[in-house]
Amino acid sequence: MTQVPDRSVKPVARRSSARYFALAVAALALLLVISFSVGRYPVSANELLRLLWFKVSGTPSGLPETVETVVFKVRGPRVLASMMVGGALAVSGAVYQGLFRNPLVSPDILGVSSGAALGAVLGIYFSLGVFGIQALAFAGGLAAVAAVYLIGALLRHHDPILTLVLAGVVIGTLLGSVVGLIKYLADPYNQLPAITFWLLGSLTGITAADLWAILPAIFFGLVPLYLLRWRMNVLTLGDEEAQALGVDARRLRLVVVAAATLMTAAAVSVSGIIGWIGLLIPHFARLLVGPDFARLLPAVVLLGAGYLLGVDTLARTISTIEVPLGVLTAFIGTPFFIWVLAVSHKGWR
Repeated sequence: MTQVPDRSVKPVARRSSARYFALAVAALALLLVISFSVGRYPVSANELLRLLWFKVSGTPSGLPETVETVVFKVRGPRVLASMMVGGALAVSGAVYQGLFRNPLVSPDILGVSSGAALGAVLGIYFSLGVFGIQALAFAGGLAAVAAVYLIGALLRHHDPILTLVLAGVVIGTLLGSVVGLIKYLADPYNQLPAITFWLLGSLTGITAADLWAILPAIFFGLVPLYLLRWRMNVLTLGDEEAQALGVDARRLRLVVVAAATLMTAAAVSVSGIIGWIGLLIPHFARLLVGPDFARLLPAVVLLGAGYLLGVDTLARTISTIEVPLGVLTAFIGTPFFIWVLAVSHKGWR
């Protein structure tokens, strides 16, 4: 007797994904209201909505000028930056994990975080301004990945995936040693605390100019990844299978790595080193919507943006002094990651 395939599986999966997306959007909206409202200067939800409504309509809100300053000049850039950085790191993590077919891969696998850290540390050591530090961090991240890819090109007779991973580990270790040397040489009273604070990750002092500086890089990194989402599904099968399906694996890998690196370097240049987002969020997103990049990429953007927004809100309100984001993401991410592994019965897909 011929078995009739169950055609209701895909529609059910799509409806399930749609529910998860709706919940993610609702949770992100709630986090936005909470993040704008809480802090040393509380802003009620009613004041926030009233201010936004009158801002859009172009009429005076009647609220004190302090409220507008807090919302648009203090918390606004920081809230948007946390969403952009969180979404960028989560997307990069998902892309790298699929590209290297390894669930333990994170956005710094090719040395981008180490390169950005070295650039920022050099900027602080030479007493450059904020723009100079961010520019050196961005350039350092790109240069590190370029060096890794150059090593991979020179060793083309080896397994390309393994070569990139090992080259990334070697370059990252080397750059980390240089960072350690500069910390040893830095002024222990002025430069060393600034270097340590940057390496722990923070969004303190983010301005609208910082957002405009990283927006093009994140945009030009995210767009090609979304356009190539179907080909990336093929790339996760391996180079031979991709070639058999008519996909140039080498060229596609170069484009994907360049786009993910661009996003990571832009995010790290303004936030410092923030771990766990690129490792944890892709796992959770795959648990909800599956491994298909058509659904996975939008999911990790929403979840990554919401996760870092929540962590940043907690970091600036949990105590009288601000907790570094890198420390807080590790404290939250470790038990959450264990929980994700526990409930994921099928393992990594």
